Order: sequence, then structure tokens, then C-alpha cells
Amino acid sequence: MHSPELLHYYPKFHSMDSYMIRLSSPFTYNHKCYLFANQKLSRHFTSFNFRLQSRKNSTSDAKEFDESAFEAERLRLDAKARESMAQISKTMTETTAEAEADPKAWKWVIRKRIWDLMEAQNIAQNPRPVHHRIPNFVGASSAAKKLSELEAFVMANCVKVNPDSPQKQVRFLTLSDGKKLLTPQPRLRTGFFSILESSMLTPSTINEACTSVGVAKYGRPIGFDEKIKVDVIVIGSVAVDPKTGARLGKGEGFAELEYGMLRYMGAIDDSTPVVTSVHDCQIVDDIPVEKLLVHDVPVDIICTPTQVIFTNRTVPKPQGIYWDKLSPEKLGQIRILRELKSRIEQETGKKLPCGPSEKLPPTAQRRRRRS
Repeated sequence: MHSPELLHYYPKFHSMDSYMIRLSSPFTYNHKCYLFANQKLSRHFTSFNFRLQSRKNSTSDAKEFDESAFEAERLRLDAKARESMAQISKTMTETTAEAEADPKAWKWVIRKRIWDLMEAQNIAQNPRPVHHRIPNFVGASSAAKKLSELEAFVMANCVKVNPDSPQKQVRFLTLSDGKKLLTPQPRLRTGFFSILESSMLTPSTINEACTSVGVAKYGRPIGFDEKIKVDVIVIGSVAVDPKTGARLGKGEGFAELEYGMLRYMGAIDDSTPVVTSVHDCQIVDDIPVEKLLVHDVPVDIICTPTQVIFTNRTVPKPQGIYWDKLSPEKLGQIRILRELKSRIEQETGKKLPCGPSEKLPPTAQRRRRRS
């Protein structure tokens, strides 16, 4: 066990440095307790190599990657996930007693309204149905173009983009512009983040590299010890409120975990702009800020096919990994988080808290393409 000087508790709010992990806080930001790792401890962290066993990165070795096996496993997980998510959504939107008992039930009501509207008005693009997805929308490429013209994007060297379909063009424009693209592994179940650079690709492979299969095939996996600065975060949304910057994803919580891990790594801070691209119909005005959770990620800029909105963000950004909000089930899904938790506990000699148990809402099912 390390000496007590490695662990400091502060009763008041302090700005997070690059190795801070916040344990817990209600949304009202009544900051109770923080766990800081000082410079001595940070040197211990950097001595560990959190790199995952990974596939070779170069284009010339890409043939060693089993694309069909990767895609089959992803589709299997998606199919299993969609059924569970649909059951949760139905319970939250139709069963009053259950809904009242769940503090996240109101989110499902808004999500379902948006998903239903997009399907009914044929605003949705494949993959369909858009329910339980970050919905791919008509005009996604136009929204991506507006996003690429933002000063923050133009000046960026490294952009983190979610792996969902409506943001594929953003990933393409990131690589086409010679920037580094940071993309998470699907659902973080098979790994962590991968970095892609145009130098890793050829003109014939850049489009493929923007897909989930391509990220795994051509990307260079990184770990928590990677020294990286992310200049812009692009995040997918189901609904977003421009008055407050409040955002709803599809319900899995992976975007929040990704944000927290980047914050832990020191790759981002409060000033790092968070941008989302959505259809105009996904802009709402009824997300109750007081009901948001402390780890919910708000947005600074909204890009639609017709406009760019700089939000009047009132929702504070998460400060790190909220271990007391992380359920055993979610932790069981994500190996990289289990490894990190074990390392931190080993180094500090302190056991990190764990969140309450939950029934996980998983991802959507994709229809198999005919050959």
C-alpha cells in the first residue's frame, strides 16, 4: 500500500487536473468529495501500459483482420441488445408505476417521441428503424459540412467522433482534412479508443476506415497512458435542447463513459467544445435540467442541415469517471474500465465505490445486408 500522501480528500470544489477521479455528487453540484492522484501517483499510472492486445495497424497488414467475424459478432450483440432496450423503453413509457420509480423514465418518453416522429415523417435513413439508435437522418451530410466549417473544427488537430451512422461523414471529413480521428471501439466491449490518421490510409481505404469495421481494421488502439489532446468532441444525440445544451443519447451511457475516460486521461477539459449533429426535428425544449444526472454530457454547439446553434449551455460538464454511478453490470461489460479500477485500487490501497445494480439497455439491431 502506498503512503497516505497519495490520496487526498477535499471538501470543496476544485478544478480537475488530468489525473482526477471524482467519486460522487448530486446534480445540484453540492461537491462532497474528490479523489485526487498527485504527481507522484500520476507517475505510477504512466508506468502501467494499459494498451490492449490489438490487431496490426498498417494498411498492408489489414488483411489479417477478420472482417466477417468482427461484423457477425457486432450484429449478434446488436440483436441481443435491441430486444432488451425495447422492453425497457416499453416499461418506462407505458407502465406508470415502474416509470415513476425510475428517475430516467422521462428520458424514454422524449426518445420515443423523436424516434416515432422521424419514422412517421420519413426523416430517418438506414439503418432503420431508428428506434434505440442515434438516428441516422436525412441531411446528415449537410449537417456534417456545417460542422466541418466551424472554427473549432478547422483549427483542430485531433477530433473525437462517435461511431454512429449519422456522424460517418464527420469522420470522413476529419480524415480528409488530415486531422487525427479518435473513435471508440463499439460499445467499448472489445477495446478502448482507436486513432486513425490519413497517413495510415490510402484514397481507396479512407471511406472504409470511417465505418466501425474500418476503425478496428485500420486504427491504432490506444490505452490510458496515451498522451493525447482532443480538440473537439463530436457526439451523437437523440434529442438536444439549445437553451441549456442538455442532451439525450440512446440510453446506453457509453458517450458519458467515453467523456469521463478522456477527462481522466487529461485529453480534454471544460473548454473542449462538444458538438452534435442532428436533424432540426431533434431540437426540443422540454428536457428538464433539474432531472439530469451528474454524468450526462451537454453540448456547446448544434449543427443541423439548416443551421448552426451555439447553445446557452447551463448544464455543467462531467468532471471525470463517476465510479459510484457505474453499475456492476456496466462494469462487467467493459474490460478496460475493470482494468483501470483494479489498477487504481492497487495503487491507492483504497477500494473505489460501485453504483447500484441495473438492467442494461443495449444497442440496436441492424438488418443483415443481402450479398
